[in-house]
Amino acid sequence: MLPPTPVALPPAIAKAMPPFPAGMVWLVGAGPGDPGLVTLQAAWALSQADAVFFDALVNADVLRLARGDVELNFVGKRAGCPSPKQAEITARLVAAARTGRRVVRLKGGDPYVFGRGAEEAQGLVAAGTPFRVSPGVTAGIGGLAAAGIPVTHRDVNQAVTFITAHDASGGLSARLDWGALAAGSPVLVVYMGFRLIREIAGKLIAAGRSEDEPAAVVAQATTPRQQVVRTTLGRLAAGADVAGVEPPALIVVGGVVALAPVLGMAAATLEPAE
Repeated sequence: MLPPTPVALPPAIAKAMPPFPAGMVWLVGAGPGDPGLVTLQAAWALSQADAVFFDALVNADVLRLARGDVELNFVGKRAGCPSPKQAEITARLVAAARTGRRVVRLKGGDPYVFGRGAEEAQGLVAAGTPFRVSPGVTAGIGGLAAAGIPVTHRDVNQAVTFITAHDASGGLSARLDWGALAAGSPVLVVYMGFRLIREIAGKLIAAGRSEDEPAAVVAQATTPRQQVVRTTLGRLAAGADVAGVEPPALIVVGGVVALAPVLGMAAATLEPAE
């Protein structure tokens, strides 16, 4: 990781930023990966922070927006790897704020989109710790756009559904109604589902989606390592295997995937042979 080199905001922008007093926590969205997609408010918060607690999905280059003397704390979670519990993370945020520090909790994408930001906010409220939420660009929108896939198009869909594939145990969530999802939403965007890609495709096909429906996997979205596999729902898992895709990755199913060649994809596309 490169050493922090904070970027100063223009005075007019800095003047418009909300105050960040000592003893406060900001839950900040870091966007899908590209540092250029960080909001001005996020950049401001990082430049003011005394302590930053960041996730595994945060691009290291985003941390360069922080001060050189900032305290950096990695609190990321990875499937199958030892990681801090949610209650422990919240307790550390509260403790840091109580010492009079300005605390940033930096989360990939948007804190309130499958990021457990709401749980942390509830914990801060219970502890009486003042906080602010600074939204970020979620990968399910920004990441797909970078791959040439719009989540909506007037001629294709009037609805889109965002799904997190796994539950707290890490397995496929039993609370998902695959029949309703398959029938009710023309475009499905699945977060954190790459390990379960075969099960997800199988569930959707069994629920009535066509094996020939356009589908794609977008990995490392918006970064120089971005990888896009565009194929069909029935061949989705095989296509990801051939391409050697590794998480973090999004899955998208629906007619908007077919627009990618027209809109100009930002990364190479692999279409497995029949």
